[in-house]
Amino acid sequence: MTVAVAGTFDTKGAELSYIADLIRAAGVPTRTVDLGTTGTGTADVPASEVAACHPDGPDAALGQTDRGKAVTAMSLAFETYVQRTDNITGMIGAGGSGGTALIAPAMRALPVGVPKVLVSTVASGNVAPYIGPSDIAMIYSVTDVQGLNRISRQVLGNAAHALVGMLQNTVPVAASKPAIGMTMFGVTTTCVSHITDALSSDFDPLVFHATGTGGQSMEKLVDSGMIGAVIDLTTTEIADMLVGGVFPATEDRLGAVIRTGVPYVGSLGALDMVNFGARDTVPIRLADRQFHVHNPQVTLMRTTPEENDRFAAWIAAKLNRMTGPVRFLIPEGGVSALDDEGQPFHDPEALAALQYRLNTDVIPTQYRQLISVPANLNSVDFANAALAAFKEITR
Repeated sequence: MTVAVAGTFDTKGAELSYIADLIRAAGVPTRTVDLGTTGTGTADVPASEVAACHPDGPDAALGQTDRGKAVTAMSLAFETYVQRTDNITGMIGAGGSGGTALIAPAMRALPVGVPKVLVSTVASGNVAPYIGPSDIAMIYSVTDVQGLNRISRQVLGNAAHALVGMLQNTVPVAASKPAIGMTMFGVTTTCVSHITDALSSDFDPLVFHATGTGGQSMEKLVDSGMIGAVIDLTTTEIADMLVGGVFPATEDRLGAVIRTGVPYVGSLGALDMVNFGARDTVPIRLADRQFHVHNPQVTLMRTTPEENDRFAAWIAAKLNRMTGPVRFLIPEGGVSALDDEGQPFHDPEALAALQYRLNTDVIPTQYRQLISVPANLNSVDFANAALAAFKEITR
C-alpha cells in the first residue's frame, strides 16, 4: 500500500523528489510516477509505463510534437493507470497549469476518502474544473513550481506533511447502516430534513447540495458502490444545465443510477428556478424575465412552461433507461418553497407542463412508476409519500 507522488519528473524532478523524501522520512511507503511527455524523467514508475496505459498505446502520449495533445493523452493514460492500480492509498502532485491538468483527472478517479493533495500555480483561481466532484485538497504554490527555494520548500513541505497527517490519522467510518444519497436546496430543505430524520435510525443519509458538483459527487459515490439507494428530490441542476444557470448538471446526470440500477426515488425539486449570481450578473438577454433575489450573491429566475417541458422530457428519457426500481413523484402543489400558493414563483401552468410531459413520455413498468401527490414538495404529505415510495422499493 503506497502513496503515489506524481508529476513531470523530466522538468520538476527535484521538487517532486523533495516531496517524496519527506513522505518516506515519515515512514510512509512512496512510489514516484513520471508524467513527463518527453519520457526522460527518472522515477519509480517511468513515463513509458504510464503512457502504455493509453487506449491507443504509448506513442499517443510520448510521440506527440504538440504539447497540448501530449498532455491530454498522458492525462488519460495516467487516469487509466490509476484505475488499474489497486494499492494506491494516497496521491500527491505538484505542477503548473499543465501539470495540474495532468494529475487532477487521475486524482478524481480515486475513491472519495483516499487522501489527495495537489500543489498548483492555479489553485488561487477557479479550481472547479480540476476538483470536480472529488475531495482533492489543492494548495496554492505561491511561487512557481520551479526550483527549491525558501518559499517552495515550505509550501511543498507543508503539502507533504499534510498528506502524511491524513494517512496517519484515519477517521473510522461507521458502516453498520446502509448509505443513501439525497439532494437538497434551500427551497427543498423542509422536505429533505423530514425524510432524513425519519430514515436516520436505519440508514446513513448523505445529503448533497444541488449546486452542480453536488449531484456529480452523489453520483460518483453511486458509481463507486458507496451509496446503495438515492432519494433525488432536488433536480434543479438540470434546469441550470438546459437554460444556462450557474449550478448546472452535466449530461451524465442520472447516469450513475442507470449504470448501477440502484433503487431511485426522484422528483422535480426547484425546477421552478434557474440560478445566477448577483443581480447584475444576469445575462442581458434575460432582462425581462421574473426574478427573485435569494441573497446578494444568488438571483433566481422563474422558469417558463416551455422550459419546464424541456426539463421533463430530458428527465423522462433518463428514467426510461433505468433498469432498477424507480418511483418518480410529482408534487401537484408546487416544486419548491417559492412555488407554493401565494409565493412569488407559484405558476400552475408551468407546473402543468412538467406533469404533462412526464405523463406523456415516461414508459411505466412494474419497476418504474410515476406518483402524483396533491401537495407541495415541502409538505409533510409529500415527504411521507416519498418515504413510502422509498420503503416500497428497498424492502
